[in-house]
Amino acid sequence: MTENRLKGQILVIGSGLAGSTAAMTLAEAGLEVILVSAGRELDDGNSSLAQGGIVYTGENDDPKLLEKDILNAGWEHNYLRAVRFLALKGPQAVKKILIDKLKIPFESTDHFFRMTREGGHSVSRVLYCADYTGRAVMDHLTEEISKHTNIKIITDYTAIDLLTTHHHSRKLDFRYNIRNQCVGAYLLNNQTGSVRTVTADYTVLATGGVGQVFLHTTNSPISIGSGLTMAHRAGAKIMNAEYIQFHPTALFHRSHRKFLISEAVRGEGAKLLNSKGESFMHRYDSRGDLAPRDIVTRAIIEEMLGSGEDHVFLDAANYVKQDIKDRFPTIYRNCLDNGVDITKEPIPVVPAAHYFCGGVLVDLAGRSTIERLYAAGECSCTGIHGANRLASTSLLEALLWGHNLALDIVNRYPSEPKVSNRLQESIPDWEFLGQEHNDDPALIAQDWATIRNTMWNYVGISRNTSRLKRAFEDMRNLIKRQHDFYRATPISRPLTNLFHGCQAAYIITTAALRNERSKGCHFRSK
Repeated sequence: MTENRLKGQILVIGSGLAGSTAAMTLAEAGLEVILVSAGRELDDGNSSLAQGGIVYTGENDDPKLLEKDILNAGWEHNYLRAVRFLALKGPQAVKKILIDKLKIPFESTDHFFRMTREGGHSVSRVLYCADYTGRAVMDHLTEEISKHTNIKIITDYTAIDLLTTHHHSRKLDFRYNIRNQCVGAYLLNNQTGSVRTVTADYTVLATGGVGQVFLHTTNSPISIGSGLTMAHRAGAKIMNAEYIQFHPTALFHRSHRKFLISEAVRGEGAKLLNSKGESFMHRYDSRGDLAPRDIVTRAIIEEMLGSGEDHVFLDAANYVKQDIKDRFPTIYRNCLDNGVDITKEPIPVVPAAHYFCGGVLVDLAGRSTIERLYAAGECSCTGIHGANRLASTSLLEALLWGHNLALDIVNRYPSEPKVSNRLQESIPDWEFLGQEHNDDPALIAQDWATIRNTMWNYVGISRNTSRLKRAFEDMRNLIKRQHDFYRATPISRPLTNLFHGCQAAYIITTAALRNERSKGCHFRSK
């Protein structure tokens, strides 16, 4: 085997909560795992940015009530079996993995966990660590993973493409087989520019979301939809790609990645105010400031359009009864760094692209429609979120599906035939086609600006047929140009990320154009 070829039992692409949970569970069962991160650290994705918390079980709570809240938030576009599975098994996974095993220091008093309530929830059922829950979870999980000798960690690698029998094998008998199998991926070493051919018996996609294809987003820089596009090119079924959840309250400031003001701030009593200082959410929904995110987002946009202002305000200073610095230390520090003291004045906020409710279609075990390919976390579509995600279910879904798909692989491994040496050897190494060093940063920056502005203006919070058609034409033309550019130019991280981002934007736009029914966070005015 050459230096640029690597063989493993399980390849996990993505090291957030879903990918790391899968890797840990697989390693504990004795399987060897290759865990790949696009960032320089395992926690460079969205999981560590999660502020609000994770759904557990509150007082006078039960699975049926959680199920009802998820379905209401998702406009009953959810997959009922998946919702019931999460409502029943999710809190058990939190107890087993996060509380008992990793000992996450969730807020508690007198041996009881403190619970907060967020938009769309009937009761207080969200566990939290101040306003840095994702960071606390990932710190403990990363520490646990570092102990496992069965996990080979590869950081600062960009996944280029999935390897499948139908697309990459040079043996005709594999290509004629009607079962398309995933047998690994091509990975780009971001430091050296070399491409490794990594083959595995099973591959897990856990690459996160798509927020970076929009002009304003709360997502990490690596959230470009790479898992979505690789699975789509391989032939996997994609579901609900039009449902992009915009978080209603991101700090209004100049940088591209908007700092999230957690929904938990409203859960503790903060109120949204318009430019006149008026509370307005009661005019849009009986649940007021704790209505589901899609409703709050559209209400904010209506207030902004009516006033001509480019933001509204979130007032915690006059409405939150707890010590704001103690309850929300991260939010307090970040706002103060931007000139806003949230203990004394309202926070200027604006909606931003936040969560991808669709993705690679998977079943309760995380299996995709391609053999040997699993997916979990934000890049997958379990059916949990339907047309709009209920607050604080994202970490729960990532934890549960990451754990469950690992158990499914463990159960399959002893009896199912492994990827043969003959099949591995039939997969060629990456072929470097391009020799024209024309990957001008200005060209790449301009293409990203086109993608982000097009998606924000035409495929954003409010959509209509004419906007979507314009976006479809623009993205289709850009993809055609990029295909030629991609083939003529040596592979690089900026070029690969641009290719993923453009294709993700195209997939989302196509899905939005096809779905003429306005529902949840796919809001069409006509």
